[in-house]
Amino acid sequence: MSELREPSFCVEPAAPVFALAEPGSKPAGHAPQHAAQATSSDEQRTRGILVDTADIPGGGQLQLVRYDDQFEIMVGEDQLMSSWDSRSEEALASMVCQRLGNSAERVLIGGLGMGFTLASALAGLPASAEIVVAELVPKIVDWAAGPLAPIFGKSLSDARLSLKIKDVHDVLVEEPAGYNAILLDVDNGPDGLVHLANERLYCNWGLRTAYAALRPGGILAVWSAYPDTSFFTRLTDAGFTVEEHTLPSQMSPEDAPHVIWLAAKPA
Repeated sequence: MSELREPSFCVEPAAPVFALAEPGSKPAGHAPQHAAQATSSDEQRTRGILVDTADIPGGGQLQLVRYDDQFEIMVGEDQLMSSWDSRSEEALASMVCQRLGNSAERVLIGGLGMGFTLASALAGLPASAEIVVAELVPKIVDWAAGPLAPIFGKSLSDARLSLKIKDVHDVLVEEPAGYNAILLDVDNGPDGLVHLANERLYCNWGLRTAYAALRPGGILAVWSAYPDTSFFTRLTDAGFTVEEHTLPSQMSPEDAPHVIWLAAKPA
């Protein structure tokens, strides 16, 4: 195993007000447009208000930014997720639920985020299912119960949910053959932009760990903001049968599509 490097990104101290990108610019992340461009031309939406910050274990800082009733989570200048472009995060769960049906007894979600994948899983899984969510950053959970509560609705109070403040990799290692599905959306793709240690999830031995944590016939689903042909190859090399799906941006057909890989373990 190669030694983990120190995080290669550096976040400047957050300013209390975030200016929106100029028209035509494309910030990196889940949605290449900001709330003002996506929801309204009203000038009051052209600047976001910093709601809170959260330290990332191992280094770095997240910022929760509000635009009226919309939110985004940033790291530095990179947008990680937003409340106005959630279709692909929802599809990450719905595609798996459609394929597994009532056989999905136990599902692991890596990353709580804004709760869109969780809500989609709750809607698509049977009443008997158990959903484990592993979230690395404790304050993300605080935001879910606080400023983001209108987005989360009743998801956090669902009896099927078990929430762990823990690195999803560590959760995977703990339970071989423990899950019918594993849904990963812990970074902007199969790399370590936000948390360098996330790279161990997507390397060859990390994928073998996920393979071992799945039950026969289980599915590993991975979200990405961009295509990655080498990751497709690593999935097949790990023994998975892989489907790659591209989903157009909700905001504009000119924006880069998101990618979801569905990697099935043989039954």
